[in-house]
Amino acid sequence: MKLRYHKNFQKQLLKLPTAKQELCKQRLALFLTNQDHPLLRRHALKGNYLHHFSLSVGGDLRIVYKQINPDEIELLAVGTHSQLYK
Repeated sequence: MKLRYHKNFQKQLLKLPTAKQELCKQRLALFLTNQDHPLLRRHALKGNYLHHFSLSVGGDLRIVYKQINPDEIELLAVGTHSQLYK
């Protein structure tokens, strides 16, 4: 699977502390090997994020993405629940 990084995702990721950036990388690696792993708590979103999905990174940190095609996703945003779902 190919990952595409939206510019907002990249900016938000760089603003996170180094430990959380590393955890994001680890969760994305896990996602690439097993999208349905229980640690990811992957689920579809509603409302403004209809047709998008969320991954749990750990604690309150989430990654929002959309499926471009069966072999490609675009990472759109990373942040806490309250930052992403205002």
